[in-house]
Amino acid sequence: MSDPFAAIGQCQCSHVWYRMTRRPLIVHCCHCRSCQREGGGALVLNALIESSYVEVLSLDKPDIEWTDTASGKGQRIARCPTCRIALWSHYYVWGDERLSFVRVGTLNNPDLLPPDVHVFTESKQP
Repeated sequence: MSDPFAAIGQCQCSHVWYRMTRRPLIVHCCHCRSCQREGGGALVLNALIESSYVEVLSLDKPDIEWTDTASGKGQRIARCPTCRIALWSHYYVWGDERLSFVRVGTLNNPDLLPPDVHVFTESKQP
């Protein structure tokens, strides 16, 4: 039986829309300094999902931008070319793009995906 789950997301300016066509493997709440800086807040919620289950729905496609990470392996961030909001990332810990880390905050209904686990809590804000 197939999973009827589907979640729609978009950037701030609505130029890039996407859909997750199945539930993620896990949702983590990341408290690392990179996520704090990148998101401009105390944490970021990421839904880890196979990239083949993330579909761009809009005519506008995200720009892919390389950024460094604390591991030294880097990540590629999919951003709206207009408002520059990060929609998902591919971390190079595994050396490929088979997994996407979708920013839960960009979903139209982020309440669908509460965190399963908190990571990098040693740098968590008090």
